[in-house]
Amino acid sequence: MTSVAERVGNSLRVIPDYPKAGILFQDITPVLADGVLFRETITEMIAPFQNQRVTHVLGIEARGFILGGATAVALGAGFVPARKPGKLPWERASESYDLEYGSDALEAHRDSWTRGSRVLIVDDVLATGGTARAAGQLARGLGAELVGWSFLLEIGVLGGRARLEGAPCHVLAKR
Repeated sequence: MTSVAERVGNSLRVIPDYPKAGILFQDITPVLADGVLFRETITEMIAPFQNQRVTHVLGIEARGFILGGATAVALGAGFVPARKPGKLPWERASESYDLEYGSDALEAHRDSWTRGSRVLIVDDVLATGGTARAAGQLARGLGAELVGWSFLLEIGVLGGRARLEGAPCHVLAKR
């Protein structure tokens, strides 16, 4: 019998040159479309954090919303979206980060949780780690204790894990 990680890896669809030339986009929609695999994926993504008293899941835009929402429900935690600038209507905190081709930022509402809340960050792919690192800084900046990061897929050659410090990083599948 194949593991959930193997089934996820086999289900991902790689789309070359999307959204721009040179990128191998990792499409998770086949995983989401398989109800059994989606449920098993969420179970595996939360396994290391099951007994960590997670109060909130911070999902990174956009596929992190899907995985993060399901993860929050499975953990009995609240869900908080980490959005690109200008997408949230209330008072926001922001954390900037650098990309290979420029810079960007993530924002969350300032009242997303109370000081001392225990936050798990969830996203689909860990690549260079810049976005995930910014999400961690955003969570800590809003007074949270960062419980860890959980990703569906890690592209190991890009070294993103090395940028995530101070909390465990869990990855379901690797490429």
